[in-house]
Amino acid sequence: MEALNTPLFLAINIGIDPEIFEISGLEITWHGLFTALGVVAGVLMAAFLARRARIDEDTIYNMALFLVIGGIIGARALYVLENLDNFSDDPAEIFAINTGGISLYGALIGGALGAAAYAAWRRLPRWGAMADAAAIGGILGMAVGRIGCLVNGDIYARTTDWPIGIVYTHSDSPAYPIYTAGPAELAQHPVTAYEIAGDLLIFALLLFVLRRLFKREGMVFFSWAFLYSAMRFGISFLRGEDFGGVWVGDDLVFAGLRMAQIIALAVMVIVPLAVVYVLRRRGRGPARAERRRLARSERPALGEEPDGE
Repeated sequence: MEALNTPLFLAINIGIDPEIFEISGLEITWHGLFTALGVVAGVLMAAFLARRARIDEDTIYNMALFLVIGGIIGARALYVLENLDNFSDDPAEIFAINTGGISLYGALIGGALGAAAYAAWRRLPRWGAMADAAAIGGILGMAVGRIGCLVNGDIYARTTDWPIGIVYTHSDSPAYPIYTAGPAELAQHPVTAYEIAGDLLIFALLLFVLRRLFKREGMVFFSWAFLYSAMRFGISFLRGEDFGGVWVGDDLVFAGLRMAQIIALAVMVIVPLAVVYVLRRRGRGPARAERRRLARSERPALGEEPDGE
């Protein structure tokens, strides 16, 4: 086989077996390991921030449990919906989440619904502060979890002629067929590395927003949703490629966009509207409270006749 498709200044060469070991028929993979580590890192960070915001610790961990369960279900469910053809021959593979195949937008939606369900059930106050802590913990957890994707090679990226690329040389790696797809060994964009770097940058920005910019609870959460969506929209252009009439990677859904990009656009439209709504609602809150106070002060005392004409 010929040399790589581009003279790489920096080549990330990964020849690691995606499977660490197997026990009783259960595969333990790098993807599953780092997903678990990401969950732990995210929950611990969220708990730390929530304690600093003086939120009850039991409430933190109970909500985190609902968030994680909802996130795992949502992540796998959206991935399966986006790739139904891959599961038609063996539906049992739908539940093999340890081998890879999740949607971070599904995790975002499922986790948010799980946490919101718990908050509504327990009628919790200060949802904004808890959402802020969850957002910062969540983006850190995403960065850690994506390390597993980087090792596995389960994100198909466009081949690259840039001075930086990644090649998966282990035959069990999902991306190995891309490496051997042409007359030359094909390097692809290291989109997973780009996303890890983006997640860590957003993590730092959210900490700055939390400490320096916005004191209103909930603004960090909205910042996270917008920033992550903007990053994912751009990076997704590098995911997927046509090989001899066969598309490999994220499917194009509408107008040349992937499902993740369509969701990202929707989030970037909804978030500013939600911020305006929340700010106006909070602004009206003190005014309503003052009107109620004045109304109470103008009521006649008990046993006193109201003034008449």
